[in-house]
Amino acid sequence: MSDQLTRPSSKRKILPVGHYRGLGLWNAAFLIFLYMPIAVLIFYSFNDNRMVMIWSGFSIDWYIKAFNNVAIQDAVLNSLIVAFFATVISTAIATIGALVLARGGNFRGKTMSLGLITLPLMVPEIVTAVAMLIFFAAIGINWGLGNVIIAHVTFCIPFAFMPIRARLEGMDTSMEQASRDLYASEWETFRYITVPLLMPGIIAGAMLAFVISMDDFIITLMVSGAGSTTLPVYIYSMIRRGLTPEINAVSTLLLLFSITIVTAYWIVSNKTRTETVH
Repeated sequence: MSDQLTRPSSKRKILPVGHYRGLGLWNAAFLIFLYMPIAVLIFYSFNDNRMVMIWSGFSIDWYIKAFNNVAIQDAVLNSLIVAFFATVISTAIATIGALVLARGGNFRGKTMSLGLITLPLMVPEIVTAVAMLIFFAAIGINWGLGNVIIAHVTFCIPFAFMPIRARLEGMDTSMEQASRDLYASEWETFRYITVPLLMPGIIAGAMLAFVISMDDFIITLMVSGAGSTTLPVYIYSMIRRGLTPEINAVSTLLLLFSITIVTAYWIVSNKTRTETVH
């Protein structure tokens, strides 16, 4: 009897937020504090008045002007080019690194390699930006968008690496072992078994790297040159000239795009976790 009383329960009861007095109110206040500025930005993006904070009626004219703005179109095109190449290159490198670290067994320097890959996540972004700027200046590289792509690849690798490595560590190796037992070569096993099983993790890592590249501002501002302005940097330059509802409209569209990519990433990641559990 005493053993049953002292023995810890194997199932821990999860208490709802409302169980703790006042915690629900603090949670609501935190969410309001976090998302109210975004809600205000979206609301005033439909303002008919040129003055940002003076509401004079509902209008979508600022969205039409944003779509017809040639400078914004060029900035969006630059952002898409940088994000595409940065995503492809960083995802390829992250996949190779994840395969080596997850399937390469124990080797000297494995822990250090893992730390180096995840280091950009812990280092302040301004430090990475300054380091990349000094590096490009030291070796004399001035490739315009090429500099931005290289910098984004460096920064996006750990973001693509995390879901790919998580997928690898949760994969069942029985199908790969069965493939080798049926006399398939290592390349055939990798192509027809490993890659299809790993694909949800690769897609999730690529989407995360893409949205990180699209939204990056600090690194892009430091290393970009003339003609390589991306959308976040262009929005910053618009703010310096004065606030208008057009800025709110462009920011809202960028926010909507980011939410779409992040939602897709969450769906793929959730599907990956479900498949891994089952």
